[in-house]
Amino acid sequence: MAKNPDPTLELVTSKGVSRTLDDWSTMFQLCLVILPDRPEAAEWIPVARRIFGVLGDSDCRTAYVVTGSAQIAQRILGDEEERQATFLDPDRTLVGSLGLEHLPAFVFLRQDTTVGASTEGWDPGEWQDVAREISKAMAWSVPDVAPPGEPIPTPSGGWKV
Repeated sequence: MAKNPDPTLELVTSKGVSRTLDDWSTMFQLCLVILPDRPEAAEWIPVARRIFGVLGDSDCRTAYVVTGSAQIAQRILGDEEERQATFLDPDRTLVGSLGLEHLPAFVFLRQDTTVGASTEGWDPGEWQDVAREISKAMAWSVPDVAPPGEPIPTPSGGWKV
């Protein structure tokens, strides 16, 4: 279960723009898909695209967080990194501040930077629950997170942080 992160924590985009978490959430709530710095993380791009495709037009900023450098984020996300906001967390400062223990993770942060909903590891049902919570808070449509067979649930809660 995620905990409320430090709102003064600096988040840097893959393009080098740096602001505090509080600044990033001034206008919009945050819908974050947090990926490990492993090649297998690319398996969650279709899932994130479905989520971002529906929630991206709501009052929620959708973004990837990759626990690696800009080069690693580019390697994992490919062209998706150009289409979608991407934050870098090479030292896992955000991940640690949230208290996450397994990745991938799906986290909803309200404008006051408190956790609205979250899940760690890959369990399609739990990710769907988080998507429902975000959609409810945004008074928006609910994305279909994962049709059957995409990707299979991760053993033992995902990759250890």
